[in-house]
Amino acid sequence: MLSGSFVILAGANAMAETTARSDLTAKDLARVRAVTSAPASFAVAEPFEMMAGGAATSRKTPDGNAFSHSSANLDFEGERDFKLGNALFRKLWVSSPSSTQASDGLGPLYNARSCQRCHLKDGRGHPPGPGESNATSMFLRLSVPPQTATERAQIASGAVASLPEPTYGGQLQDFAVPGLAAEGRMVITYREEAVPLSGGETASLRHPTYTVGNPAFGPLHPETLLSPRVASQMIGLGLLEAIHPDDIHALSDPDDRDGDGISGRVSIVRDAATGDETLGRFGWKAGNPTVAQQSADALAGDIGVSSPLAPRHHGDCTPAQSQCLQMATGVQVRLGETEAPDPVLPLIAHYARNLAVPARRDVSDAAVLKGKRLFHETGCTGCHQPKFVTRRDTPFAEHRFQLIWPFTDMLLHDMGEALSDNRPVGSASGREWRTAPLWGIGLTEVVNGHTFFLHDGRARNLLEAILWHGGEAEAARDKVVEMPPEDRAALIRFLESL
Repeated sequence: MLSGSFVILAGANAMAETTARSDLTAKDLARVRAVTSAPASFAVAEPFEMMAGGAATSRKTPDGNAFSHSSANLDFEGERDFKLGNALFRKLWVSSPSSTQASDGLGPLYNARSCQRCHLKDGRGHPPGPGESNATSMFLRLSVPPQTATERAQIASGAVASLPEPTYGGQLQDFAVPGLAAEGRMVITYREEAVPLSGGETASLRHPTYTVGNPAFGPLHPETLLSPRVASQMIGLGLLEAIHPDDIHALSDPDDRDGDGISGRVSIVRDAATGDETLGRFGWKAGNPTVAQQSADALAGDIGVSSPLAPRHHGDCTPAQSQCLQMATGVQVRLGETEAPDPVLPLIAHYARNLAVPARRDVSDAAVLKGKRLFHETGCTGCHQPKFVTRRDTPFAEHRFQLIWPFTDMLLHDMGEALSDNRPVGSASGREWRTAPLWGIGLTEVVNGHTFFLHDGRARNLLEAILWHGGEAEAARDKVVEMPPEDRAALIRFLESL
């Protein structure tokens, strides 16, 4: 992707000015700085702008399967493993014991029977609609504040990211295997708020409140912290994993030294494979460092299936749930020491790592180019960093040295009180969220049949998602509120092209 010559673009960003990467020669670093600089003009599209995922970009028809294609530059063996991983991603796990011994291990408590049930068509989840009895693609995280000096030390040292609710664990499971009661159900109520916009227009934001209905194991701890999560879209994860950590650190500005009101911080987490502290990249609060660990935690927490990186055979069962802990597990000694032994997790991670980013659409459209200019002028790129060049030394050849356009800085930002879940996780406060990548956002309705956005799907369209931005993004949000209606329409048109 980076072969050939490049036009040196004006307005280099902070990353371009300060990054020194161990994987690049001085010549290559200069090329990377040039190609990742801000555009000098918005009259035409930038070179390679359509190829959002570099050489891995899928150029197939953007239909309902747009998020489910493999990286376009996979070799034969990579494509084979992608298909095997896809089968495991769709696999329906069953309760133990079972005649299908390679498929049992479900639960005992769970939110879904397969990865695909939450990440339908590898896309974005949504809140339950009117009349829906469960929230398969959305769940509640649970935790309690530290109660003792030992617990406070555990949090401070990074030994644990949060403390699970004593009875119900780290998340609320609304399904259970036969013979065991589900933990309860998520209950959501909404309050509408009218937001006046320039030009006589009005938007409406819905403020959600979350509670737990029908708790099966008694009342929750009185200080329980609840945080909703919708399943994220799966595209481009391997490319995000391949962004050099130096590039992410270069964008952080925790003390706002440049005075722009934006003070992104890196998330520091513990790598389950090595035990070392490292950069967090994945999840709504950047709580996981790798695609493999994110996959392992989802298998254990959402489905109740153990793996070498998360060997929790009873999933999220707690000591207070004795009946749950007495249920049979799906561990088959002849297959391995966990319910999903190697190569199950590596194949699932390979699949997740290589779900291709769809090609951009309408990059040269006049309204899209106008919206792109407004996106830059309002300061959206202060968090939604448009582009990176991935590292040369990533172990996965298809992700090496690619110019990508994810529109994220991978950092934690204070998004204001309105979006706060008041639930700290690791180094992230209750008000902080990782900047969500925007690539593919314009195809959400095509793939998933809805336009619900943000961590809990409260925003019903892209404009509402923007209007929820506060904290470090408040100044940019206010500019959108004050725009002439035709400018707001152009900005949304640009986002729909991503």
